[in-house]
Amino acid sequence: MTAPLSTPAPRLTRTVTSGGARIYTLTVRAFEGLSVNVFVVVRGSPAQPDYVALVDTGSGLSISTEGLTGLAAIRDTWGEACSWRTLDRIVVTHAHPDHAGGLPFVRTLTDAPVAAHVRGVPVLQDPEGYRDSMRPRLEAYRTWLGVPADSPYGVRLGNRTRNLMLPSGVPVHTALEDGDVLDGIFQVVYTPGHEGSQICLQLDDMLLSADHLLPRNSPPLLPAWVHPGGGLQAYLESLDRTEALTGVRLALGGHDEPMPDWRGRIQALRERYAEKLQAVVNAADTPSSVLELTERVSRMNTRQALLLLDQTGALAEFLAAEGQVQETRGEAGEALFQRT
Repeated sequence: MTAPLSTPAPRLTRTVTSGGARIYTLTVRAFEGLSVNVFVVVRGSPAQPDYVALVDTGSGLSISTEGLTGLAAIRDTWGEACSWRTLDRIVVTHAHPDHAGGLPFVRTLTDAPVAAHVRGVPVLQDPEGYRDSMRPRLEAYRTWLGVPADSPYGVRLGNRTRNLMLPSGVPVHTALEDGDVLDGIFQVVYTPGHEGSQICLQLDDMLLSADHLLPRNSPPLLPAWVHPGGGLQAYLESLDRTEALTGVRLALGGHDEPMPDWRGRIQALRERYAEKLQAVVNAADTPSSVLELTERVSRMNTRQALLLLDQTGALAEFLAAEGQVQETRGEAGEALFQRT
């Protein structure tokens, strides 16, 4: 008899802010092949903290929720008297499954109030209603991309219309907006682009940058017309807003390692997007669908195919708004882009 695979122990690291707050980064498995950073922020005496917050929750899968036992490791390893019972706040940086999917599970462990950006509140409180409201837009999106409904990509795009961002709704007690100071501790920086409710949190000289700023990858983007608050224009403007922050020594992203040179990372992302935009312009020598452009500028692979289509769609949308390509419609209703 083969023993079931066990969930590996989550990786736990500690960072201390200039004001003495401790930020514990708990890296858990969100899905197979994807890890996510969950943060526990503690202020005050370790023996009797003044404030304890959980920033993001991981996914709703057991491989992720089991990793939240790392909260006990914070107590056992560093002597912090924090527990689910003493948690003061839960913050959701954006309403995506790998960051908010574990929220219903966490709600069974603590009554701590939830905070999220105002645009994310409907998603978190009524995920089924949000899914249903997005279905017509997502169905139109498949046509816009130029993907046949009965193709493998078309089937996978159709599956998106049935997906939930989290298993069930959870009340949000505090709706956040740009510039808010949550609990007198976190400076809220609204950074749409990757997701319409995306926020970063500045605490002393640390920035919790969620999926807005990542050390290894550019965050997935959708065209703004598909996902309000998304798109490349919003993302680039959010990079500008982030770069203007003062007093930040280190950025901690929602995935992977810390970013001491976070401004250098912003510049690298700008340069990378400039390269991607030029590649799409070069590929659009004749009227071409997003699917055709994606096949020309990217190495299509099964696992990342939809994300690559999304990215090319966001790039083409941006270029059309800038007047560098012209958007028309094909016979099947697909968007066709040609450089001007």
